[in-house]
Amino acid sequence: MAVTGISANRLELLQIADAVAREKLIDREIVIEAIEEAIQKGAKSRYGAHHDIRAKIDPKTGELALTRHVTIVADDWQPEDELEEFNDSAMVRLKDALKRDPEAEVGKEYVEELPPFEFGRVQTQMARQVVTGKVREAERANQYEEFKDRVGEIVNGTVKRVEYGNTIVDLGRGEGVMRRDQSIPREVFNIGDRVRTYIYDVRPEAKGPQVMLSRAHPGFMAKLFAQEVPEVYDGVIEIRAAARDAGSRAKMAVLSNDSSIDPVGACVGMRGSRVQAVVAELQGEKIDIIQWNNDEPTFIVNALAPAEVSKVVLDEEAGRVEVVVPDEQLSLAIGRRGQNVRLASQLTGWQIDIITEAQDSERRQREFSERTTLFQEALDVDEVIAQLLVTEGFATVEDLAYVESYEISDIEGFDEETAEELQARARDFLDRQAAELDAKRKALGVEDGVLEVPGVTLAMAVALGEGGVKTVEDLADLATDEVRGGYEMQNGERVKVAGVLETFNLSQEDAEMLILQARVAAGWIDASELPQPEPEPEYEDEGEEAFDAESVFAPQDAAEAETADEGDLEPSQA
Repeated sequence: MAVTGISANRLELLQIADAVAREKLIDREIVIEAIEEAIQKGAKSRYGAHHDIRAKIDPKTGELALTRHVTIVADDWQPEDELEEFNDSAMVRLKDALKRDPEAEVGKEYVEELPPFEFGRVQTQMARQVVTGKVREAERANQYEEFKDRVGEIVNGTVKRVEYGNTIVDLGRGEGVMRRDQSIPREVFNIGDRVRTYIYDVRPEAKGPQVMLSRAHPGFMAKLFAQEVPEVYDGVIEIRAAARDAGSRAKMAVLSNDSSIDPVGACVGMRGSRVQAVVAELQGEKIDIIQWNNDEPTFIVNALAPAEVSKVVLDEEAGRVEVVVPDEQLSLAIGRRGQNVRLASQLTGWQIDIITEAQDSERRQREFSERTTLFQEALDVDEVIAQLLVTEGFATVEDLAYVESYEISDIEGFDEETAEELQARARDFLDRQAAELDAKRKALGVEDGVLEVPGVTLAMAVALGEGGVKTVEDLADLATDEVRGGYEMQNGERVKVAGVLETFNLSQEDAEMLILQARVAAGWIDASELPQPEPEPEYEDEGEEAFDAESVFAPQDAAEAETADEGDLEPSQA
């Protein structure tokens, strides 16, 4: 836009503002403000930058008012900023103003109209830069407003250019970026190609809003199904979770809110017509559609399809699940390069460990034998009694010592007298064991104060002493990796370093709390600084858990699952 002078025709200024506003799809007022600022800068360039010069264009008539302002300040006025100083071209102290104006007061402004002037080459260039910058800022703000509420939508665009594997897509009123890792492998785009993509993020940045696009995101597949399956679009069928290995395979869990509609069948369509339409868009990606179930074990079994599952054991505290499969199903359950179990893990949110029935049987036999031996030695009983106790679910001597006696006397062949005798022997064993551990702890030089730290047991105290941790201060000075174990770089190699309490399998949170409790005991911090447990939420109804679409369709960074060497049986497509 060229600005030739403020004496230009009044209607010409308004025509310029209207044309720019229409072309750039921004508000006319923004363009007028940009022109006013450009004229102000041009006037300051002519009259002096220290003057307070203001330009105002009437948005109806185009009339321009160019004025210089002088403000009255207090006699003891001091700058708020070190870089600011008294400006005698834009300020006048009250005592000086009173000499010429008896009605002068602090804050009053004197306004002087300035005559029109022609823009020179320098002023014209400056004005062009100001208007261009303002218009560009307005365009960026408009683009952000346009796309910020469209996260989670599918958009159509045209490939504008490809840079280092990243594809720049023209979306009409803005541009989007599809990074290399967000495109489907082996998919190649050329300039001018039409492409459908999924907006998974919009970031306001200094160079303009970044609209992040993806064809590999699980949400892209879910939205494609919403376009192909009317029941999904209408909300009758919900897509509760999705996981993808882009270009290869995907899993999707669906739930029907209408008992008369089969969610899997509706998504597959007549002779697979609906799912095939999505598969074609995803470059042949195989999609397993499974039934969502609120029962976690059932859902995990469904997620591992087409493999058959014999048993599921959940460890809710660790967020892990152990799945037992028939020996011949191991390769199918794990999948090629661990793909099946990895997708099932992403879909369910559980870390899945897969073992065979033979491995499970061998482990159970080993545990049974170890526990039987433990009870024989600790309680001085014969093998039959020890095996009975293990069969009834007792795993440790502590379990036996502190349960209600009727839980033992109710075992077939036992009576109350036997139960009391077994519990007495169990407590005697634990007392002897504690005495031995305490003696060992003292021999290692571990202070009594260490035992007083909440969470520290006698066995832990012995392990700490063997690791050179003998005082409360020593324990308080440890890092979590020194407690649990970790890795460090030595001579350029990543080396495993054992922790003093590694054998106790403490979680990260437990290790941190142990160290914090030691620091409280050592007087380094106050007990009020310890993290407080979050109160459990109160629910009015024990209904179905709320579905968080953002968490379900967030990019997955799950740990790589186990892989199988036996090969892979290709699962059938849903």
